[in-house]
Amino acid sequence: MTDTGVIPVPPDPGSPAARKLPFATPGGVSRMVNAAAAAPSVHNTQPWRFRRVDDATMELYADLDRLLAVTDPMGRGLGISCGAALFNLRLAVRMTGHDARVTALPDPAAHPDLLATVHATPGDLPDQDERLMYDMIPHRRTNRFPFDDRRLPGDVFADLVRAAHAEGATLVLVRGRTARRVLDMIGTADATLAAAESYRAELACWTDPSRRFDGVPEHAFGPRPRDGRLPLRDFGLAGVRSSADFEADPQIAALFTRGDGPLDWLRAGQALQRVLLAATVHGVAASMFSQPLDLRPARHRDDQAGPLGHVQMLARFGYGPPVPRVPRRSVLEVLDPVEVPHV
Repeated sequence: MTDTGVIPVPPDPGSPAARKLPFATPGGVSRMVNAAAAAPSVHNTQPWRFRRVDDATMELYADLDRLLAVTDPMGRGLGISCGAALFNLRLAVRMTGHDARVTALPDPAAHPDLLATVHATPGDLPDQDERLMYDMIPHRRTNRFPFDDRRLPGDVFADLVRAAHAEGATLVLVRGRTARRVLDMIGTADATLAAAESYRAELACWTDPSRRFDGVPEHAFGPRPRDGRLPLRDFGLAGVRSSADFEADPQIAALFTRGDGPLDWLRAGQALQRVLLAATVHGVAASMFSQPLDLRPARHRDDQAGPLGHVQMLARFGYGPPVPRVPRRSVLEVLDPVEVPHV
């Protein structure tokens, strides 16, 4: 998953401008879509589109032209990416003093790419925690660089757990030998993917230096772990990237949902983004691993992975150096131009 852009500052929550319906003006629409589109997405594909329905309603669509056919044939990663964008959109709506009423997958038979309808209804002013999370949207990064050896304080990780729970998901810290087995599993999955020519070609497409507004730029790759114990995705440049020493005992967490279908992927994405923003509030860096999940066969979707359900994302948390943002498509590229309101 990859990064973020620049979010316009919203009006003061108590001002008349902030209390307007969120999609009533071009400026309001731009703020909402910019916030949503700053979400992380697999390989920075930004696989979303937005359609303004009226002053109070916005639709979120999957951009199926940006589906990773090799890495993500079921659309699980796409659904999680769009779920993260949905959470940001909900949070941006809250900044206007409205509640965001979400209808997920409102018409899957006729419009399978319509993932959610967001309708603004009268609500309370945003609280301090909501405003702080919103403020973190442009500062959240995917950090593939070495972290130091500081452990997350218990109260900080508890806050991340609460963030996942608030979105109907479960975040669990993976410790000791289990963490080592998980890292080994990620490494094996990454090697399996990297051995496939079709995967390498797909990855090369999204790491092409000529991509200016999407994809993963070289500055976001991070160095290669010197001892190979941390299985970061090599982006096809294992023999080219510089190497560095990473933390000896990575702090790994797993994000679970009860089921493993399109609704669960949207839920996982919203939970993941809430967790990542909460981590950013605490100055905690994060990077994600999805390689073993990318290889999970469709026939196992209904299997119960355990009492917590299905793993939807594996994440590494810690304290790392500042990293630059990655590119973002403009509002006009992700918003149906016919639906931009005129005033």
